[in-house]
Amino acid sequence: MMEIFLALFLAALFFLCFVTILILNRNSFPLLRISRFRARPPLLPMGSLGWPLIGETIEFISCAYSNHPESFMNKRRRVYGKVFKSHLFGTPTIVSTDAEVSRFILQSDAKTFVPSYPKSLTELMGKSSILLINGSLHRRIHGLIGAFFKSPLLKAQITKDMERFVGESMRSWTDGRPIYIQDEAKNISFQILVKALISIDPAEDMEFLKQQFQKFISGLMSLPLNLPGTRLHRSLQAKKKMAGLVHRIIRSKRERGIPMVSSDVVDVLLNDSNEQLTDDLIAENVIDMMIPGEDSVPILITLAVKYLSDCPAALQQLREENMELKRSNDRLGEQLCWTDYLSLPFTQSVITETLRMGNIIIGVMRKAVRDVEIRGYLIPKGWCAFAYFRLVHLDESHYDRPYEFYPWRWQDKDTSSCNFTPFGGGQRLCPGLDLARLEASIFLHHLVTQFSWVAEEDRVVNFPTVRMKRKMPIWVKSSRLES
Repeated sequence: MMEIFLALFLAALFFLCFVTILILNRNSFPLLRISRFRARPPLLPMGSLGWPLIGETIEFISCAYSNHPESFMNKRRRVYGKVFKSHLFGTPTIVSTDAEVSRFILQSDAKTFVPSYPKSLTELMGKSSILLINGSLHRRIHGLIGAFFKSPLLKAQITKDMERFVGESMRSWTDGRPIYIQDEAKNISFQILVKALISIDPAEDMEFLKQQFQKFISGLMSLPLNLPGTRLHRSLQAKKKMAGLVHRIIRSKRERGIPMVSSDVVDVLLNDSNEQLTDDLIAENVIDMMIPGEDSVPILITLAVKYLSDCPAALQQLREENMELKRSNDRLGEQLCWTDYLSLPFTQSVITETLRMGNIIIGVMRKAVRDVEIRGYLIPKGWCAFAYFRLVHLDESHYDRPYEFYPWRWQDKDTSSCNFTPFGGGQRLCPGLDLARLEASIFLHHLVTQFSWVAEEDRVVNFPTVRMKRKMPIWVKSSRLES
């Protein structure tokens, strides 16, 4: 869920070069094999490297801003097949729109592929970021955080906090003004995630973090120029201030004594005996993990509201399912728990379909550390492999009417298929995927059981990150349905 990788590279234009390549029959080789000795070595997939230096980046970005962001990939897939070569963001790249090839890329370890990001992003994240480190240290941190995010104790706490923040937010909603769902969801999700990471609640510290975090993320998509006055420099300064707050929290925890039962991610990492988990590394990674609170979860919620607004039948069934849960618990006089929210089958189908259509993470980039053969294709050492999820999720061979929001398709469909990878996969599978579903479920439950609404016209923007152009404005009306 945190693999944001797109950036704009400027360069001079020199001359156009095209390379014509013959490829071997794709179906005559096993899918997964890397070998040094072979009679007929694999060849590069067909495709074009475009202009020198800038490659095909400008066309890719132009299409990404359009109403059909997958048009760049579709055009090449029709000509060259589901795997082809290109030159994107300053790097020769093998693009995969094939589910099985992408799965191999995702599941490979650091001996085959390592993460690849724009220079501005790597400078902001730092060498010790969980997004960039590899090997045993990455597995250790990822495993610790993943286990904590899956724990019933945290899910119970997230449920309690989410209900409180959603309640506070929705109590301020009135019939006479538009509600901007994207802003509301971002504000709630950020507070939830920060509390799970560093257990802060005070308004002063939270407001400080919000301000500095906005400065920090503004440099994720900037030119890699770290000079006073540049966006990247301002972002790095903001991160230092945030790291100072996290260090203060770490010192306070050490002075009080670290609890054996962890209440946040800092506790989890401080309780581990690995000497590589220094205070600096913990502080840096805690800040990096705040990014989903700004991006992934809020956009998941926002897109779900948009798609439901456009599909009255799905909205009606979702409302009926959630009202039945509310009535049942009201009769019993019980509070809803996290298992209640995640047990609603149609609600989960709505979230799954939103992830498929929305493609909040359009794909991931990996850099080959050795020559790699996949299904007869060669990915040379030093080249990038771009697993492009969007075209897999919108492929007619996998999904009937793929551009139609149809949550009923998931009632008999397996979400663990390699055709569905909204959270990535392999060793870098997003550890917060269960929490993302939980937060979206809680928000939708309270929205549909308390309000009806009319949505204003808005459209999805897909570059540099997925978002709504007008922040998804809706006009609400309280609907106090009888139990």
